[in-house]
Amino acid sequence: MKQFEGLPREIIALRVSREIEDNSYVNLGIGIPTLISNWLEGRDVILQSEIGMLKTGSIAEGEDIDQDLINASCQPVMEVPGSVYFDICESFAMIRGGHVDVTVMGAFQVNERGDFASWLNPSRGLKGIGNVGGSMDLAFGAKKLFIAMEHTTNDGSPKIVGELTYPATARKKVDKIFTDLAVIEIIPEGLLLKEIYPGLSVQDIQSVTEPKLLVSRDLKEIEL
Repeated sequence: MKQFEGLPREIIALRVSREIEDNSYVNLGIGIPTLISNWLEGRDVILQSEIGMLKTGSIAEGEDIDQDLINASCQPVMEVPGSVYFDICESFAMIRGGHVDVTVMGAFQVNERGDFASWLNPSRGLKGIGNVGGSMDLAFGAKKLFIAMEHTTNDGSPKIVGELTYPATARKKVDKIFTDLAVIEIIPEGLLLKEIYPGLSVQDIQSVTEPKLLVSRDLKEIEL
């Protein structure tokens, strides 16, 4: 399998942060998405954590750590002015009620129709045991859904596939995919390649992507 060196996980998070508009209510899922909080300092973006915190700050370090204040990856986070707390029922009333503007999640697989799989990886051999958490509610409740992930698996296999082989989290919900190699928008006609990692070609991205890519007329290098 082909493998290309692309953006580090922290820089994927930076690229996604540029796509989030001010005054948005945003939920960040496990993995790369939680790193986005480190790139939002000083911006008017309200982060909602499903555990029951609104206006979460960046990932906490050093002596400021409070293990009762955590994000989806169980990393301690900072409070910011105006942080508030509530129980899980109120949290999911926000999520299911359509009050989250953007959800950013990781994925094991995504296809050209906007279906994605994130809660169960059968290759781990755990006999059907996965971790749904709030992912299905978050995917369906958000006004926009972004996926942030590496473009391929550790062995170079595509994660953007023709058909999901893992159990789906949601169908026809993904709006954009941000990877270490590319930014791809899902449109009715399929996968629109909009940005690529510097030095790579459209053919390079296609070689690690199962579905046929449509190429934007404004194709450019990934902008940070």
